[in-house]
Amino acid sequence: MNDIRPPAPADLAALASGIERTNELLTRVLAKVSTTPSTHGVFVDAGYVYAAAGRLVAQTEDRRAIELDAEGIIEAFIDKARTIFPDSRLLRVYWYDGARRRIHTQEQQHIAELPDVKVRLGNLNANNQQKGVDSLIRTDLESLARHRAISDAVLIGGDEDLVSAVEAAQGYGARVHLWGIEAAGGRNQAEPLLWEVDSQRTFDLDFCKPYVSRRAGVEGDGPALCETAVPAREDVRFVGARVAAQWLSERGRDWVATLLPGHPYLPGAVDQELLTTAEALLRHSLRGHADLRRVLRDGFWDHVQGQY
Repeated sequence: MNDIRPPAPADLAALASGIERTNELLTRVLAKVSTTPSTHGVFVDAGYVYAAAGRLVAQTEDRRAIELDAEGIIEAFIDKARTIFPDSRLLRVYWYDGARRRIHTQEQQHIAELPDVKVRLGNLNANNQQKGVDSLIRTDLESLARHRAISDAVLIGGDEDLVSAVEAAQGYGARVHLWGIEAAGGRNQAEPLLWEVDSQRTFDLDFCKPYVSRRAGVEGDGPALCETAVPAREDVRFVGARVAAQWLSERGRDWVATLLPGHPYLPGAVDQELLTTAEALLRHSLRGHADLRRVLRDGFWDHVQGQY
């Protein structure tokens, strides 16, 4: 005997009323979503901008020798984003830089006072290298994407360590657009980073020139100012091996062995240290020569793997 009884008219009416209320709620939500503008953020690695724009305009990456109109170039980035994302509103510009003990310099204080700009500071070590900036960028990108605060992220930088930041933001549905500064004769952005982003854009000399100049009476030092001929590939490979031998002697085999699982890539901080050490030995900048940077790494790995 079948005990299942058809629903009473009152039950059907309650069900229909519930469905109608649900449809009404969904309609309101969809209407709100359709009228909510997209939001974008601009994430600037200041160290990259100083080095790349300085090299392009003033032929030096020495920050002490460069006068950067930070306010002007930030406004230029905002204007460019406004034209590319016409139906999107700007959340803010994040300006990532290094400072000793994370204490703002006078210049960084001025930038922090600009409207719609947030200055985030990593440490600056004894060799004037930024530490912790990449992790700050990743934290902000991931958090903002996770909370749907941004739909598009403009990333201005070039370090391979930023790949994880890009992947984190994309994992939450944000699109990441990589902007860079032209490098004569090569690239100043890591290839793995270029592979991961959703779009790329490069600013040329005409774009950068109004915002960068050499400081009067200041002569930069180091390999970035050297105007000698570009070193031969054999010389660069030899220097890579020389640095590897030096680090094996100074830091020990155990430390160097920790790098082996990452072959053929080096951690971003180690890769940057290899680059600056090699440039000092070669007396020439390799920032605009992606092919020579690969040769440098090859020489480094050749020596390391020969010892294990």
